[in-house]
Amino acid sequence: MIQPAGRVVLAHGIGEVRGLPLPGELVLQTGGVVVLFSFLAVALLWREPRFAGPKAARDAVPAGPAAGGPAPLARSGSLSGRVGTVDSPGSRFGQAVLLLLATAVVVFGFLGPQDDEANPAPRALYVLLWVGLVPVSLLLGPVWRAVNPLRALHRLLAPLRRRPTRPLPDVGYEPAAVGLTAFVWLELVAPMRDVPAVVATFLLLYAAIHTAAALRHGPAWFDRGDTFEAYSSLVGALAPVTWDEGPRLRNPLRGLAAVRPAPGLVAFVAVWWGSTVFDGLTGWPGWTQARNLLPVPAAAADTVVLVALVAVVALLYRLATGRLAAALVPTLIPIATGYTIAHYMTLLLVEGPRALGQLAAPLHELGEPAAVWHPGLVAAVQIGAVLVGHVVAVVVAHDRCLALLPPHRRLADQVPLVLLMVAYTMVGLFLLVIA
Repeated sequence: MIQPAGRVVLAHGIGEVRGLPLPGELVLQTGGVVVLFSFLAVALLWREPRFAGPKAARDAVPAGPAAGGPAPLARSGSLSGRVGTVDSPGSRFGQAVLLLLATAVVVFGFLGPQDDEANPAPRALYVLLWVGLVPVSLLLGPVWRAVNPLRALHRLLAPLRRRPTRPLPDVGYEPAAVGLTAFVWLELVAPMRDVPAVVATFLLLYAAIHTAAALRHGPAWFDRGDTFEAYSSLVGALAPVTWDEGPRLRNPLRGLAAVRPAPGLVAFVAVWWGSTVFDGLTGWPGWTQARNLLPVPAAAADTVVLVALVAVVALLYRLATGRLAAALVPTLIPIATGYTIAHYMTLLLVEGPRALGQLAAPLHELGEPAAVWHPGLVAAVQIGAVLVGHVVAVVVAHDRCLALLPPHRRLADQVPLVLLMVAYTMVGLFLLVIA
């Protein structure tokens, strides 16, 4: 029997996560039933596509060999729901403020105390940026695009450029996926990931690489190449508000359906979801015991398992979707978002206030982490985030299949993906229970 997980374990980079204080079998069975029932309900009641028109459907699906080649793919810069324009006065002000703050974090990371309890750099990266960006983007849309400090840095350096910009290479999410891989390896595997100078080095290198790319190819590089812009934009597709023509409410399902396929999106989501699964796995005492028995360094074993999990996620998804892989990959976004919220919720509740306190007073000694109040309520939100994410994925996948497939194949072709979603639901809940 899976025991209720009320213990506290170390997590990724810095801080703590807490398992669900609930019976494991009940949680897993409920999750699988909810996702399966949601598919049966939409299959019976949802007969016509509501979020994707015929033209969007034709553009979304790669053509088969008989069609003579792939259909055009939208550029990753066409993500929906952007927050205003990056050149508006409000955005420029936010970018300038965050550039000053990021510079201070990097400087203090190098010159300040090399203890994460006395230095704000680790929590600024792992808690406020990586974890905090998800709920903010989920509520307000892709906010990082509006306040990205690298855009302000690019504007400052652009007048010094001596050569004209070159056309942006025809890439999609590949650069962002590479950057995400580097970040999650640092967060989850690197032995000295909580050392402030290591965090500052990563931030400095990240800024140098992306600013140099933007100086070479123009600010459109950030749309495609910046990991955190892509991350915020994908989560922001689920926001209930859009800023295209001023703030207005919208159906989040329409926002998700508007995310167009692009090269590298499968890889980006696979790294995102696979790394979060890996983070949950490393909280399981059985993994620690097994790793200690291996005749290789812990970092090497962790790296192999992390890469393997990402590869398995991508492979299973492609096997379950076939030629619809590119068209249906946006439906994985709510799954990854839901589990990210569930897995990191206690970290954000405990370490978020401490991170803000460190930024406000970097030399002030932190107190002990506060206990998470109302663990039953927290557990309900965690389970709800996983289940809602999967149900949203089922609904949007069904709607997109209605637009893409002929009537006689609409349900049969969805079955492998739905079974995969049921499996992902139970895996996600299982990791919450054991970690």
